[in-house]
Parts: sequence; C-alpha cells; structure tokens
Amino acid sequence: MKIRTFKRHLREGVKNIFRNGWMTVASIGSVTVTLLLVAAFLVIILNLNHMAEKVEEDVIVKVLIDVAASDEDIKTLGHNIKKINQIESVVFSSKDEELDNLIKGMGKEGKSWELFEQDNPLNHAYIIKAKEPQDTAVIAEKIRGFDHVHKVNYGKEVVSQLFEFNKNARIVGIILIVGLVFTAIFLISNTIKLTIMARSTEIGIMKLVGATNGFIRWPFFIEGMLLGMIGSIIPIGVLLAGYYYIVEKLVISVQIPFFELLSFYPFAWQISLVILLIGALIGVWGSIMSVRRFLKV
Repeated sequence: MKIRTFKRHLREGVKNIFRNGWMTVASIGSVTVTLLLVAAFLVIILNLNHMAEKVEEDVIVKVLIDVAASDEDIKTLGHNIKKINQIESVVFSSKDEELDNLIKGMGKEGKSWELFEQDNPLNHAYIIKAKEPQDTAVIAEKIRGFDHVHKVNYGKEVVSQLFEFNKNARIVGIILIVGLVFTAIFLISNTIKLTIMARSTEIGIMKLVGATNGFIRWPFFIEGMLLGMIGSIIPIGVLLAGYYYIVEKLVISVQIPFFELLSFYPFAWQISLVILLIGALIGVWGSIMSVRRFLKV
C-alpha cells in the first residue's frame, strides 16, 4: 500500500468518527463498559494465579528418617533422593532443628516442648522442594520406596485439592475473559454496523465505479481500531488508579497471610497495554464483521 493511500484511509477513518456523532459515542461506550469488566477480571484472575503459584511454591515434601538409621544410611538416603530428576532442592534438617522449628511455630504453646530438649523424640528429616509443584505426589511415592524412610509427609489431600482448585480457577478465568471479549466484539460490531448501514449507498456507488474491497474496508478498519483504543482509555485510567490504591494503601494496612498481589510496576502498565491492544483488536474485528455484508454488490 502506498503511503499516500494509507494517509487517505487514515484521514477518512478519523473523519468517520466525528461524522457519526452519537453512534461513535455509543460504540466507544460499549467498548468502555466491556473493557472495564475485562480489565477487572484480568486483574483478579492474574492476581489469584499469582497467589496460587506462591502457595504452590511453598508445598514441600518432608521425609522423616528412621531413628535406627546410621549417619552413613542418612547420607545414602540423601544421595538417592537427589538422583530424582523432578527435585529442585534437598535440605537436611536434624531432629534438634526440627524441635526448634516446632517450638517457634507453636508460639506460647511450644514452650511445653522445651522439656524434650534433653531427650528429643523427633526424627531427622529431609526437606524437599520440587521443580514443578505438580510433581510433589510423584516424588513422595518414589521416596516411600527407599530404605530408612520412616514417613513421607506432604499433605496429600490438601495438595491435590489445591492443585485441582487452581487448575479449575484458571480455566474458568480464561473462559470468562474470552466470553467478555466476544461480547465486546458483538456490541461494537452492531454499533459500527448501524453507522455503515447509513453509508451503504455510498459503499455501493464506490463498488460500481470500480473501488476494490480493500480500498473500501481500510477506513472502516482504522475507524474501528480508533474507537476501540479510545474506548480503552477510561478502563486503563480506572485500572491504574484503582490498582495503585489497592496495592499501595489497602494491602500495606491489611496484612493477610498468602494475600500477596502483583507489584504495581510493571504489572499495571503491562495490563494497560494488554487492554489497549484488546480494544484495538475488538474495534478492527467489529469493523470486519460489519462491513463484510455491504461489500456484496
């Protein structure tokens, strides 16, 4: 496409926005409302996914070593555990360290365990972290078959339910976002269709005098893209202001375990760019769906 032709299409696309008056306002309004919902769902789902990943990263396998195991047996067990490919790290925790952690973890109630410092009943342990949290159960089953293993703990029921919940939440989130995007396409395509219907005669004349489909389409594509981008400005503004307030004010003042949001920068700017691109794509696709039927002359 020649630069002069592209400038003509750009000029016509911009003119169409001002020429259509209230129809332009309706198109921008439909995109704005829909993108507000898309932005809200994206922020919620991405932060839930972030928190889920943090919880998954904290999942560990604790291997309690048989009390009858010698120092050599413990080293051999550790060596065998490290051979498992799915494991990221293996840390040895002596029974004295286990008792100290128990006392600290139980707060005031932990003081009663100080009586066992002279005759510690706990086991030595290996603390294991998987490369992929979903491999936790597989690793635990492999270790259970090793010699000198007293018990393997990883919260089987809780972990499996956690992974299943996170998986389902991600699927539902994707479906909701896709549904909202298609809703936006439907809304803007219908509003743009009304503006094109008013110029159907003009399009027919252009076709009859030899204008190509591409020549007719381009101004509408640019118009749709601009409508989508303009409609994304308010959602982006609301997103930046709202997310900044939540991250910088609410989260700092209210400390909730496992409630860790993505930092404002660069997440808010990245999601703003995504919303802008979604708006542009919605506008272009809406124009494509609308103008297609009027090119059949």
